[in-house]
Amino acid sequence: MLFFDTTFAQVVGIAVALVIGITFHEFSHAFTADQLGDHRPRALGRVSLSPTAHIDPIGALVFVLAGFGWGKPVPVNVYALRPGRVGMAMVAAAGPIANVIVAVLAAVVFRVMNIAGVGGFALEVMYFVVLYNLLLAVFNLLPIPPLDGYNVVLAFVPARTAFTIQRYSQYGVLLLLLLVFLPGSPLGVMFDIVEAGTRILIGA
Repeated sequence: MLFFDTTFAQVVGIAVALVIGITFHEFSHAFTADQLGDHRPRALGRVSLSPTAHIDPIGALVFVLAGFGWGKPVPVNVYALRPGRVGMAMVAAAGPIANVIVAVLAAVVFRVMNIAGVGGFALEVMYFVVLYNLLLAVFNLLPIPPLDGYNVVLAFVPARTAFTIQRYSQYGVLLLLLLVFLPGSPLGVMFDIVEAGTRILIGA
């Protein structure tokens, strides 16, 4: 999805979803890590709902241009977490879970607005807030580094296997780029699922 192919309502919806979705996503990582014993995110000011603490300019630009993006990664020390690698999985999962919660709350607002007869631009913006928060959640659960799904899966494989997998983590970004820009990419199925989920949430 390119910026110039979108409607104005979609651009606004993306912007709102970006600010709210990534802020809550990264805050949830930081808050969960802090609660599990790693207080470095708090010391760095990441246990905050201020968008400036979490928005990455390049990630935001890619989000607008391609429909996916990222925030500033929250530095987490797995050795400070309780209970170790499982704690890391909990920290990783917290971000996508936060996006699902935001999507559900936005869907409730959408339904209330729809019942109240509010339509047009405002309703379309809210639709895209639901859609792109679900997209953030599902995309980040892919088990490819540096996405959250990778850290979730890594916590439940044998330590020796995890060490071997980590040796190839540097190639994760290349794989993601290939999946995103490859014609006929299997990510198309993911987008279809997200769109279907959005319609279910808003009652369409």
